[in-house]
Order: sequence, then C-alpha cells, then structure tokens
Amino acid sequence: MTRYALITGASSGLGLAMAEALARRGRNLILVARQRDRLESIAIELTQRFGVEVLFRACDLSEPLRLSGFLLELEEGERQIDLLVNCAGIGTSGPFLGQDWMTEQDLIEVNILALTRLCHAVGNTMALQGGGQILNVASIAAFQPGPWMSTYYASKAYVLHFSEALRVELKKCAIKVSVLCPGPIRTGFFARAQLDEHKCNANTSMMSPEEVALYAVRALDRNRAIIIPGRRNRWLAALPRFGSRWLVRTIAGMVNKTYCPR
Repeated sequence: MTRYALITGASSGLGLAMAEALARRGRNLILVARQRDRLESIAIELTQRFGVEVLFRACDLSEPLRLSGFLLELEEGERQIDLLVNCAGIGTSGPFLGQDWMTEQDLIEVNILALTRLCHAVGNTMALQGGGQILNVASIAAFQPGPWMSTYYASKAYVLHFSEALRVELKKCAIKVSVLCPGPIRTGFFARAQLDEHKCNANTSMMSPEEVALYAVRALDRNRAIIIPGRRNRWLAALPRFGSRWLVRTIAGMVNKTYCPR
C-alpha cells in the first residue's frame, strides 16, 4: 500500500514549504487547504519536479461538517498515511473584546479543534497500521501568555501541551509525536492577522518558511519532541521560565501592542 504524508495549510507559507521539503525526499503527499485552484497548481508542480504522487483536497478546516466529510473519505480510502503535519493556523491581533467573534471562533476551530480531530482520526488509523508520525505546528508564542494576541497565543499553548502529552500516550502504539515551535516566519501570516507588516518584516532574525521546513524535517528524522528552529528562538522560548509571570505577560503585551495597527 502506498504511503502518504498529509499536510494541512499546504497552499502557502510553512505548509507549502513542508510539502516541497518532503516531496524532495520522495514522499507522496495529500495536501489540504481552502484554495482548490492553488492546490491543483502546487500538486502539478511538485509531481513534475520530484516525481511523487500528490493528491489534494480543498477543505475549510474552520467548518466542522466539511472536516467530517474529509475524515470520512480518509477512513473509507485505501491510502496509508504515515505522517500527519498539522500546519493550518489562523492568527488575530488587537484587543480581545474588540474582535469579531466569528473570526475568533474560526481561530479556535482551526488551531485547536481541527488539529485535535485530525490527530484523533489519523492517529487511530496509524495505531491500526502499526505506527506513524505526527508533527503539530505551534509557535514560540506557546511558551507564554500574549496580550493583544490572547487567543492565538493560548491556542498555540494548547498545541504544545497537547502534543507533548500525545507523545507519551502514543509511544506504545509506535506513533512518534513532535511539535514545531518556530519564531516569526516570512509568510502572509502578519497581513492575515492584521499586524503591522512593515514593523514585522523589519525583524532581521526572521526565518524563511523553507529554512524552517528543512530544520523541521531533519528534526523529525531524529524524533525530536519539541522542535525550535534558530538559536535566538530557543533562547526566547526558554526566557519565560526565568521571569515572574507578571513580568512575562507585561513584556509580551508591550511588544505585541507595538505591532497592532489599532
């Protein structure tokens, strides 16, 4: 049976970079994102460049019924998934009470609920198959509270802790679980989160999605539990442990507020 890596959020940014990095290694892929035309174009390009099989499914992960339909297709299909990469994510910025609730709900649906459902569904299939690997994408934001981006930071903290717990639980099923916690990446995330792109892009230490994907794939080979690309990002992730909770949340709020245009 042919094996595949399933990647969500694969139409752009880190998800696309992960798809290319895995295709370069000869991995067959199943790509998931909202934009069907974009996915089709990517599938054709990766197939031509690397000679792998690339399937795709347009699915808005913020809509539970569509996700249920996709999971049913996977369950009834004959394709074996031995690597799940949960890259899809949404960010928002600004005061929590000023946010449109539907946008906040979409964030929770994608960053938390869809990721958890995929881990449950695909994880059960992997257990029956005798093993597999899961990579969930969090952020260095997961290591601290984040005023002015409160829901986003909290969602990534969930992904970090959930992934670490799964790693222990699923070891007996021969399923390896890792969590990727990158710092800021040069993608369209800042615009979609309504952050000040000019200020964000002025960060000279920001990594490209290709750099992060290459680091992540190599770390998966070593079965790393928590993957933090970049020495500066590893330092920033560790820093909150050495300060008081009051100081950590106050500094994070001051920094985040400078990037909010409103």
